[in-house]
Amino acid sequence: MPLDEDKYPGETGRRRFVKGVVGSAALASVGTGGAAAVNTVTSAAGGGGGPTQYMAIENTDGPAPRGMPIVPVEVNDSGELQGIFPEASTETVQGVQRTVAEMDLGGTTYSSQWFQYCGLEGYQGVTPGVEADNYMRASASPPPAYEWQQDVDGDTILTVDMFDDYEEWGNGIGQAGLGKPASATWRSQAEGAKTLPVQVLRSPEVSKMANGEGEYSDLPSNVRSFIDAATDQDFMAWINKCTHFCCVPGYKQLAGSANFNGENAVYCQCHQSIYDPFSPTQVQFVARPRPDS
Repeated sequence: MPLDEDKYPGETGRRRFVKGVVGSAALASVGTGGAAAVNTVTSAAGGGGGPTQYMAIENTDGPAPRGMPIVPVEVNDSGELQGIFPEASTETVQGVQRTVAEMDLGGTTYSSQWFQYCGLEGYQGVTPGVEADNYMRASASPPPAYEWQQDVDGDTILTVDMFDDYEEWGNGIGQAGLGKPASATWRSQAEGAKTLPVQVLRSPEVSKMANGEGEYSDLPSNVRSFIDAATDQDFMAWINKCTHFCCVPGYKQLAGSANFNGENAVYCQCHQSIYDPFSPTQVQFVARPRPDS
């Protein structure tokens, strides 16, 4: 699938390329010979689960076995940020009917099974066919992870104007200008629904990844095509559940992350796993079966 050059035009003088965001060592694990590397974790499969390839922000250090899944996003005509969730359909496999939610996105099969880990497989928000609110909403958990969110009520829909300063934003942790983050929830508004934690980031690096500019020229074409289709106006997002012990990490949230080279990355303080949002990669795991399967 060709990249949408109008969506992410080439770098202009207004954008500042940030050197050293993604080192060659990190990119080396993304692709070999133009194909995406696949990291595999083996466990028992079950109904509604099984081996699943997905796009992730790469795990670059610590005990986490793989990256956290990317959530495709779009900005609607009102400037509100929404996640994309595939529509459900019914298919028959070996004589057994099952409900699946998947779609093609930038040449990649995007499926609800991407999120079936750490108990999330039982959440309403990741169940195929469940009507849910796709808006990205400010996390209501006190205190806010970022000072700027103190002025935003919990459950407020995130909008583009909240991130107008994303090319300069900084909070004293790591390098300023890499993007402005927000702690958010997604598809968690239904009565009795459990909260699905998401990290949102608006960064000038997003369009560079989609275009393969500078240090991102080594990104495999399938990863670039997915990033182009799964991001909008420099926004990206991912499920914020560590793949190690299901903790909730954070991008530029803890000053102590610098002790583990995580000040410009997503850092999980529980066991020091590091994830690089500027190193998207395709990985594989065995999705856990849904309780209703």
